Amino acid sequence: MTVDRSRRPGVRLASAAVAAVAVTALAPAAVAAPPAPPGRTFGPPPELKALVEQGGGTAALAEVRDHGQVRWRAAAGVQDLVTRRPARADGRFRAGSVTKILVSTATLQLVAEGRIALDDRIEHYLPGVVPGGDGITVRQLLNHTSGLHDYSDDPRIRPRDDAGERAYLAAGRWVRYSPRKLVDMGTAMPPYFAPGQGFHYSNTNYVLVGMLIEQVTGRSWREEVRERILQPLGLRHTTLPATSTGIPGPHAHAYVQLPEGPADITRISPTVADAAGAAVSTTADLNRFHAALFGGRLLAPAQLAEMTTTADVPGSKDEYGLGVTRYQLSCGVAWGHIGDMPGYSTALLGTADGSRQLALSVTEYDRSDPERTDRLYQALVDNALCKDAPN
Repeated sequence: MTVDRSRRPGVRLASAAVAAVAVTALAPAAVAAPPAPPGRTFGPPPELKALVEQGGGTAALAEVRDHGQVRWRAAAGVQDLVTRRPARADGRFRAGSVTKILVSTATLQLVAEGRIALDDRIEHYLPGVVPGGDGITVRQLLNHTSGLHDYSDDPRIRPRDDAGERAYLAAGRWVRYSPRKLVDMGTAMPPYFAPGQGFHYSNTNYVLVGMLIEQVTGRSWREEVRERILQPLGLRHTTLPATSTGIPGPHAHAYVQLPEGPADITRISPTVADAAGAAVSTTADLNRFHAALFGGRLLAPAQLAEMTTTADVPGSKDEYGLGVTRYQLSCGVAWGHIGDMPGYSTALLGTADGSRQLALSVTEYDRSDPERTDRLYQALVDNALCKDAPN
């Protein structure tokens, strides 16, 4: 079962995608965002319903915010295919590679504190972990220009056929991987290119960033993200599971399509994603995080500028920064990330000033017509971020 390869719902990014010492220039202290006025939960707009009825999903959840106000929040579809209870707009889901924005933000805070330097070699921090690590910088890990192979290409993680899917469902999804094991799986495959000589999305990069955070701070990337971001912003429905296979709270179940019918794949070991994609969240929490990040409440201007300095994505009009993607929409530019975990597809997009956001989760099932599904995603993105958008 695939770990996030960053399929790009509605924005068609090229495949690139599956987580202090005081110094003179500290990032501003994170403070809880003022609560948005309670938003009503509306019936699902046509574009959201279409993702279920025409796009092959079993559930779709979304929230749109504009200057802190919840413009709409809705759900379509069902929580599970057994009880067929309606999906809940406040449901939780596996956020996949949206986790990378959280991990990059924590890393850039450590940069501001002088504890990490973006152009230092990863060998300096993690000696002997990465073959050729003396030629790979922290920046190249964060923007996927390291050339390191994506560990999730390994057939133990990405089944090639129905037999592989069944084996994964029966045993593979319960395997506990250490970060070092994931890195070793990635580095056992040949690099895509020499460091800095191209772009290729690779989850191996962010597992290494998670290991870097732990090496520098003495605490796991989960603890750092929790203390630096989740707690200050009051993101109480976002969790960073280490080994727990379930999803806490209300959630839509995820399924994989087999010839004999749907197989529930909601429960998996989150160790397969680690710092590259283990987060569980809600649309409301993700939107609040995006508004805080791009509104300047989590990073100092210098670090936010580093985050939004991009590398070209070959074959795409979109560009990748340090844990965030610059998307070209019909009405302009949006920043964010998308993520896939088994059965879950997530998107977090918003404006560069943090004034408008869309968070979306779809439990995808039937992927037989990906072009149609992409069109449906695009329609929802346009409605959320481009309708009545300022010039």
